[in-house]
Amino acid sequence: MKIVFAGPSLPRATPLPSAGWQLRPPAAMGDVLAAVLEGAAVIGLIDGTFEAHAAVWHKEILFALAEGVQVYGAASMGALRAAECAAFGMVGVGRVFEAYQSGALVDDAAVAVLHAPADLGSLPLTEPLVTVTATADALLAAALITPDEQATVVAAAQRLFFKDRTLRAVIAACQTIAPDRRVALVELFRRYRCDIKAEDAMALLAAVAATDDARRPPPAWSFVATQAWTELFSRVEARLAPGGRSA
Repeated sequence: MKIVFAGPSLPRATPLPSAGWQLRPPAAMGDVLAAVLEGAAVIGLIDGTFEAHAAVWHKEILFALAEGVQVYGAASMGALRAAECAAFGMVGVGRVFEAYQSGALVDDAAVAVLHAPADLGSLPLTEPLVTVTATADALLAAALITPDEQATVVAAAQRLFFKDRTLRAVIAACQTIAPDRRVALVELFRRYRCDIKAEDAMALLAAVAATDDARRPPPAWSFVATQAWTELFSRVEARLAPGGRSA
């Protein structure tokens, strides 16, 4: 069984590559563990919760890897966890992962967005910093904006809280740029938007599709259960039991 956790990073109505997959909402604490206990052989982590609900634990990913589950990460929370757990066998995919792994990107909030609930398709309502930066870089490379404009826009996006970071808010914060040019910049950024999180999410789907739907032999290292882990494990087991409730 292949399970992919995705939300605002994955383009809406994206078809899964084949039958036998499960597409689940952004992962919260315990969800990756639950997928392992439910029999997943391959897990793709794209989006995850981090504010209203506790984030996926690194320990869950280590447990999955220790059980022979093949775990991929990309685009958003998946890219962060892949960069942090690559040494243990988690596979990172895409430009965002590469930026975190290399140290070119260090701020977790660079991939954060405000989005609608899962039952409304997790539609993104704000722009992630990585998208603004990638678009600004592409516009500069195409000589459609100046170096000063590129630097001003990126700096404005960095200053904004992720819940306030809409394209209009970013450009409006560029007060050193003339008003008529700011109007033009909004249109340029919309027309040439570089959604690298979506690109990375699609690349993860392709990687998961190319992976055998089977668990691998356990790794050479040993998983160590802590008290906190044992408590989480018990809660997730209870949640999965017949008649169990989400914890």
